[in-house]
Amino acid sequence: MDNIRWTMNLKGCKGRVLLAPRILAVVLCTAFLLPVAGGCTEAPQRYEMTYLSLFDTVVTIVLYAEGETEAQEMFRAVYDDLARYDALFDIYEEHEGTANLKTVNDNAGKAPVAVEPELLSLLLFGKEVYALTEGRVNIAFGSVLTLWHDARTAGIADPDSAALPERAALEQAAAHTDIEAVVLDEDAGTAYLADPELRLDVGAIGKGFAAQLACDNARERGVTSMLLNLGGNVCALGTRADGKPWRIEVQDPDDASAALGTVELADASLVTSGGYQRYYTVDGAAYHHIIDPDTLMPADYVKAVTVTHADSGLADAFSTALFNLPYEQGRALAQRNGVSAVWELYDGKIEWLSLVPAE
Repeated sequence: MDNIRWTMNLKGCKGRVLLAPRILAVVLCTAFLLPVAGGCTEAPQRYEMTYLSLFDTVVTIVLYAEGETEAQEMFRAVYDDLARYDALFDIYEEHEGTANLKTVNDNAGKAPVAVEPELLSLLLFGKEVYALTEGRVNIAFGSVLTLWHDARTAGIADPDSAALPERAALEQAAAHTDIEAVVLDEDAGTAYLADPELRLDVGAIGKGFAAQLACDNARERGVTSMLLNLGGNVCALGTRADGKPWRIEVQDPDDASAALGTVELADASLVTSGGYQRYYTVDGAAYHHIIDPDTLMPADYVKAVTVTHADSGLADAFSTALFNLPYEQGRALAQRNGVSAVWELYDGKIEWLSLVPAE
């Protein structure tokens, strides 16, 4: 793919996990605007903004603008979009004046819920992703994921009492994960869960889908050069102002100053899945948040997977799907879907597919 190029530090990869990507050569700022000086005052300047209040993660936006006023307007528009999606895709809290995923879950088995177009589009996308990933990503898997979420939350709060979900409870919840019970009516604009015990969870696709929507909206508003990092879901709109691609590091967790590789993106996205960020410990063993739909336990096939794709939602979905499969099966799934990916295996080997190394 011409718009995605990799450079890998293969000698430094053994035994290390791919971390969430980071933007090269930028200085983070929180709640204020930061221009990066250029040599020509008439050329677009680079600005960066970081937010801590969206999607329960760190959100960083880098863009080029003619001046601070224009940059502020661009940032505000992107923030407003993301805040809207954050509220709509929320499964934990209600938001006044709108029906969100919690509303849909609360009405399972009761009645269809009229939802906003963006939420309906996300759920339709979720059903498409289920087919594309051959069931490895399932937005109807929420009843199982809730048990793990609750156990992880309790275990982090009180490590001495940390415990795994009961196996019987997991199996009972897994009986209520049929994607066909998610009934979507595009004409009426409604979502209905036919199984009263089914719960939606869009954690495997929500941030990527939101990032893509935000980038698409920015493009429609005339933005031609922007990089959005939504908690490790990176979406590149166009190139930098000088026409060169955006450069993203895949960070080495053992050394925050080192990187396993550098990716150049233009009108493309990058997402990494691994078990190193959201986890808790039970009897000395770590249990992360990416749950295998077959075993109902945290996936344990590969250390990490990084996916690049033209669509951020699909990059998000396939990073989870490939992490949820043994390497050979994951590679075959990626090939069938034209997905570019890098795997780090437990023996320290790095495997990659359809990625064009940078010269």
